[in-house]
Amino acid sequence: MLFDLPSDDVLYDALIARNPAYEGQAFVAVRTTGIFCRLTCPARKPNRENCTFFGSTAECLEAGFRPCRRCHPLGPAAEADPGITKLLAALEAAPTRRWQERDIAAMGLDPSTVRRSFKRHFGVTFLDMARQRRLAHGFTALGNSKVIDAQLEAGFDSPSGFRAAFAKLLGQAPAEFQRDALLQAAHIATPLGAMIAVCDHNALHLLEFADRKALPAELRRLRKMAKGQIGIGETAITTQVRAELDAYFTGTSGIFKTALALHGTPFTKNVWRALQTIKPGETRGYAALAKAIGSPQAVRAVARANGANQIAIMIPCHRVIGSNGALTGYGGGLWRKQKLLEIEHLHARKAQR
Repeated sequence: MLFDLPSDDVLYDALIARNPAYEGQAFVAVRTTGIFCRLTCPARKPNRENCTFFGSTAECLEAGFRPCRRCHPLGPAAEADPGITKLLAALEAAPTRRWQERDIAAMGLDPSTVRRSFKRHFGVTFLDMARQRRLAHGFTALGNSKVIDAQLEAGFDSPSGFRAAFAKLLGQAPAEFQRDALLQAAHIATPLGAMIAVCDHNALHLLEFADRKALPAELRRLRKMAKGQIGIGETAITTQVRAELDAYFTGTSGIFKTALALHGTPFTKNVWRALQTIKPGETRGYAALAKAIGSPQAVRAVARANGANQIAIMIPCHRVIGSNGALTGYGGGLWRKQKLLEIEHLHARKAQR
């Protein structure tokens, strides 16, 4: 598990030394290449600031990284299952293909058996793994290519198929993104999955997990506010967001200094500012939060404002729990809420030393 791993400094030393002690237990993902490796990989070692460490290949895949072709980090599970070996080889040969169950059956494999095997070994199905590879590749390509080039690089059969995939993920077609737009959307890999950050040159407007159902609607609202000026790319604010998230997930710092652009009613903004006063390692109930903003009777309104937050982690809506201490709804998924609170307990303990 992610939180049982030693510090990133220890893991980076193991990477440099090609120490096999963490074989199968830790993997390094390199942001500059989009690739994840074993710590014993013979490839040239990346700079420390470009490394993110994960406890499983599933986490690497979910964060949008693809497996290294030199050290084959998916290999151990593959060696024990001929079906997995066959499909991984096929995926490696055609990483941008739109795989379907009938393709699996055509290879003489049972789709149900394959689904269970991949979930057991990697935490995702083969079709999910293939889809993640294609979408991550397409998103990266879109920032550097014309739409048709990005479509072809991502392995989509047609421009309409490509537009449909991104319309589902981001709420608009690729052709609608502008290179010199006021707002720029970027893909950020984290240990808890890919995130989308939307920034201008002065502030962060949105930070959400890419699989959140509300993301397309949130992006449509931002696009309307910006009069259609939204593109794919990065600003200096994006770089700051990426660095602060790295520090957060590696346990270096739980403090965020990025300027935030809040889009909501005065009441909603008041709730979001109150959320920012909750320190890492602490939690609040909805009633306590309502009281803190001077509206003790507005518990339901506070809950709605909490759920409407579109800057995840930096506006810590995940620190709000039920009155009985139980975890309550979280747009990014309760499992993520639990992980974020675990991370912050580590930050709090570190601060007390």
